[in-house]
Amino acid sequence: MNSSDSAPSDMIYPLDSKPPFMEATFAAIQHVLASFVGIITPTLIIGGVLGLGEHIPYLISMSLMVSGVGTFIQARRPAGIGAGMICVQGTSFAFLGTILAAGFIAKGQGGGPDEMLSLIFGVCFLGAFIEMFLSQLMHKLSKVITPLVTGIVITIIGISLIKVGMTDLAGGFNATDFGSWQNLSLGLFVLVLIIALNQSRNQWIRLTSIVSGLVAGFIISGFLGKLDFSHLSSLPLISVPVPFKYGFSFDWAAFVPIALIYVITTIESTGDITANCLISKQPIEGDSYLKRVKGGVLADGLNSAIAAIFNTFPNTTFSQNNGVIQLTGIASRHVGLFIAVVLMVLGLFPVIGGILQQIPKPVLGGATLVMFGTVAAAGVKILANEDLDRRKMLIMAVSFGVGLGVSMVPNVLDVTPKVIQNIFGSPVTTGGLMAIVLNLLMPEEHRATEPVLSKA
Repeated sequence: MNSSDSAPSDMIYPLDSKPPFMEATFAAIQHVLASFVGIITPTLIIGGVLGLGEHIPYLISMSLMVSGVGTFIQARRPAGIGAGMICVQGTSFAFLGTILAAGFIAKGQGGGPDEMLSLIFGVCFLGAFIEMFLSQLMHKLSKVITPLVTGIVITIIGISLIKVGMTDLAGGFNATDFGSWQNLSLGLFVLVLIIALNQSRNQWIRLTSIVSGLVAGFIISGFLGKLDFSHLSSLPLISVPVPFKYGFSFDWAAFVPIALIYVITTIESTGDITANCLISKQPIEGDSYLKRVKGGVLADGLNSAIAAIFNTFPNTTFSQNNGVIQLTGIASRHVGLFIAVVLMVLGLFPVIGGILQQIPKPVLGGATLVMFGTVAAAGVKILANEDLDRRKMLIMAVSFGVGLGVSMVPNVLDVTPKVIQNIFGSPVTTGGLMAIVLNLLMPEEHRATEPVLSKA
């Protein structure tokens, strides 16, 4: 027998394969569970800060529904729009500061929730065309967005997400019982269970490792009294999408910062799509790679425009779902269609999303922590494939230092204008821009044969 035949494969279902219905369904559920909180959390934050009150449930429903539509576009790739992979779309955290600033501009002019949302969705809709335009220049940006740059960006994305996963494992932001032994034990239990199940040679057990870990943690949470379903009765039965329900307005002061963030998300999406290519065993250079990135970034922009039309915030490709692909061994883009259906159903029937929303933060943290670490490892793998000379090492050092520095010392920009804080307060933005600028300004080394130093 050939030894390669007996060796376990890391990829159970490759990109263009069609998994059976049950396997595809379980894989889709795991992707949804990995991204659910990330999709709805920005809406919860924006709604809370701007005082949107009764509008929040509808906005959450729209965020889930549009995420489903965007994920379908990325996977199905209609008319060449989309990456043709499992690129789960979700509400972007990168826009939080600029969206809040736009809301306060409308509020400062005496506007209420309708006026704030009208301005936010108006500038977000127009800004999306910037990302769509940049997507058509991807073939000319190969000298700007190199494997070195994308490797740095992906690594920073993973490292910055790890903080979110660990915070959730301990109980979540501002939790009164943050770091309690109960939270830590629950999160670590889920983490260890997922790792143990993922090591199984049984493909079915491996396929359901994340779902099993979350379900087990959810059940234990019920016995610990951490579940509360009293709010479900207040949720509407069905949410109906209404284009530009809150109107459409524009303001340059709100538009410019958001436009700049769309430029940055082009870089972030390129990094996420590159990581997806790497994990899905697809090329990360050449014509097919550029075509995939071009279609994926174009879909990102289009999906953000659709999001604004249907009353939710800009979308982007979620990086945590790359970790699900890595753990399950399922890269089939047909699973993306299943994910899309699940997300749209969640958006149509808010009560389902309300139940999933009750998954305690420590349970989610235990599951997402390993996924976020996988994203960072994917970035490291790209960098490891580079010929790391002194120039590239210096670019990496400065990009990591400055990018992660603003994350570790968030008040470093407190005395700068709000626009600067909004743009450079993100480690991904700062590190990514630093990598691009240094890569352009620092000349390539013309390497000559270096003399070998004799050992004493």
